[in-house]
Amino acid sequence: MPERFRPPFLSYDDLRRRAGDFLRTHHPAATIPVPIEEIIEFRYRIDIIPVPGLQEAFEVDGFISSDMKSITVDAFVYEHRPGRYRFTLAHELAHAVLHRRIFQAHRFRSIEGWKRFQREMDEEDRRWLEWQAYAFAGLVLVPADPLGAEYLKAVRAAARVGLSLQKVGEVARSYVADWLAGRFGVSAQVIERRLDKDELWPSRRPAG
Repeated sequence: MPERFRPPFLSYDDLRRRAGDFLRTHHPAATIPVPIEEIIEFRYRIDIIPVPGLQEAFEVDGFISSDMKSITVDAFVYEHRPGRYRFTLAHELAHAVLHRRIFQAHRFRSIEGWKRFQREMDEEDRRWLEWQAYAFAGLVLVPADPLGAEYLKAVRAAARVGLSLQKVGEVARSYVADWLAGRFGVSAQVIERRLDKDELWPSRRPAG
């Protein structure tokens, strides 16, 4: 990939600021779950195209075309995995927000073209590109302020069923993560990463 099209250097704090700006512009109501599908279709005018067998054939849940006009997603994920579908949309939109020049420097609309684009990219550049998109997607779908407020509700809900983060540990953490996943419309794994990054989890204490 030409030097001028290498991924920008963006720290997690940089991505946090960019995600905050994005949400203030495109979702000022700040409700949850964040309406990522509507933002993509009505604010960015990007078409969402479900394709059967995409994941099985190419081991990818979705990809955005280089002209930023369409996001292709696996049809099974689209129909049956709402949390994964929403994260796939947010991840691909992140490329449009953060990496537009890189994608537009290449011409592809098909999965084969996208795969070729990935293969030809420098490995370190590809890792940065994907890490930035994953981090941005998590920050957009699980914004910091609602996460802090909902986390307190989740801890209280856990306490009502006899689960303490300090005493029960992993069982309570799993309960809290699942509770929050339902509120934000994402997977428990996304919630766990966000809670770790925002340092909301109590520190893990060694047994004994």
